[in-house]
Amino acid sequence: MNTILTDAPRTGRTPGPRMLRGLSWLVVRQHRGTLLSVLAVTVLGSIWLVYQRSHMKDFLDAAGWPGKELAQPTINSDGVGLAISTLSALPLLLAVFVGAPLIAGDQEQGTAQLVTTQSVSRRRWVATKFAWCYAAVIVTGAVLSALFTWWWKPYRSVFPGLWWDGAIFDSTGPMLPALCLFLTAAGITIGVLVRRILASMAITLVFAAAFGVFWDEMLVHLAPTRTITYPLDADMPARLNESSEVDRWIGSADGHLYGWGLCSKTTEAASDACVEEHGIVNNVYEYLGFDQMPAMQWTGAGILLAGTVVLTAFVLWRVSRRPL
Repeated sequence: MNTILTDAPRTGRTPGPRMLRGLSWLVVRQHRGTLLSVLAVTVLGSIWLVYQRSHMKDFLDAAGWPGKELAQPTINSDGVGLAISTLSALPLLLAVFVGAPLIAGDQEQGTAQLVTTQSVSRRRWVATKFAWCYAAVIVTGAVLSALFTWWWKPYRSVFPGLWWDGAIFDSTGPMLPALCLFLTAAGITIGVLVRRILASMAITLVFAAAFGVFWDEMLVHLAPTRTITYPLDADMPARLNESSEVDRWIGSADGHLYGWGLCSKTTEAASDACVEEHGIVNNVYEYLGFDQMPAMQWTGAGILLAGTVVLTAFVLWRVSRRPL
C-alpha cells in the first residue's frame, strides 16, 4: 500500500491564497531584498525628514522667527545639509543599485534564459520587472519629495539654499520622483545593452553624474524669463527678493542696453562721467520669479517622463527582437 503525503498533512494547515501570483510573485520574490531596501529607505527617510522639520520648527519658535530675523546659516544647517545631499543623491543611487542590475543581473547569471524558455515571453518578463521597479521608485521619490516640500516651503527663507539651486529644485514637487524614474530607466537601459552588472553600474554612475550637470544648466530654460526696469539709483524692487537672476544690464533713456560692468570704473568720478556720457538712467534685470517654480518643475518632470517612456519603449522593443 502506497501513501502519498501532501503539504497540508505535513504542516497541519492548508496554505492560504497568495496576494501575488505568476510573474508578479516571481519578480517580487527574486528582488525582495532590493524592494525591502527601497522600502526601508522610504520609511527611515520619512522619519528623518519629519524629525528634522520638527527640530527646525522648535528652534525657530524659540528664536522668535519670523518676527526676529536670523543670520544664515541656522543652527539646523547640518541636518538640512544632510537631508538635501541625500535627496540629491537618491536618483543616482536608485539608478546604480536598482536600475542597472535589474536585467543585467539576469543576463549575466542566465536567469533570463531560464525564465524565457518557459511559457513566458521576453517582453512580458521585462515588462513585469519594469512595473515593479517603477512602482517602488515612484513611491519612494513621491513620498520623500512630498515630505521635504512640506518642510522646505514655509521655512525656505532660513534654508542654506535658494529655490533655483539644483539641490532644492530637484528635491521638491514632482521633480524628485521624475528624476528617480528617468535615471532608473537609464540604468535599466544601460544594463540591457552592457549585459554585465558591475560594468552597467559603473557606466550608469558616470551617466547620472554627467546628466546632473547637464540638467542644472537646463533649469533656466524651463520657463520664459521676465524683465524689469527700474531707476539706476533706486533700490531693487521687493518683488525680486526671491528671484533668480538670469542677466542684468544698464540702459539709456532711449532703450539702448549696455553691459553691467560698462561704468565700473576705478574712481567714482570716472563712473559718473561714463554714466553721463552714455545717458545711463536705468537698471534692467532679467529674472525668473519664485511663482514660476511650480510650472518649471512640471515642465521639467514632463520632459523626464517623456524620456522615461522612450527608454522603456526602446528596451521592450530590443528584448522582443533579440535574446536576453
